[in-house]
Amino acid sequence: MKHLFILLLGLGLFACQPSNQSTPEGDNPSDSITAAGTIRDGAFIHISHGSDDPHRLLMGLSMARRMAEDKDVLVYMDIEAVKVLTASASPIAMEPFGSHLEILQGLLDAEVTVMACPACLQVAGISPDLLIPGIRLAEKEAFFGFTEGRIISIDY
Repeated sequence: MKHLFILLLGLGLFACQPSNQSTPEGDNPSDSITAAGTIRDGAFIHISHGSDDPHRLLMGLSMARRMAEDKDVLVYMDIEAVKVLTASASPIAMEPFGSHLEILQGLLDAEVTVMACPACLQVAGISPDLLIPGIRLAEKEAFFGFTEGRIISIDY
């Protein structure tokens, strides 16, 4: 219940902020329909931990990687997790997961949407231009438009 409150609070914090980002190609909801015409389900992965709890961070990213093999995936990172999204972040690794930087790059290469909470970045004193290239600022509409199928939410 605490995580749901935090997620809803995060939505409220950045929902009022203007967005000056254009919608990248591949964010059209119809992209979640396969060539066979089947609608794919989506997984919304919420990660709120970073170096404070490496197991939660790496488990969330690994789950996103696994789900992205055949599902639409959106990864939303807030609270402490935004601190590991900078280009200068030190790798956080743990077996059997590997490095968070390697997993993140693999997700971005697979065109998985990875978003950072703008308000959490501000609280952490991190400028959005310091983020790893490809990480997007969270936008409310992206939460609803990343898949045409059902959405499962997983919280780390």
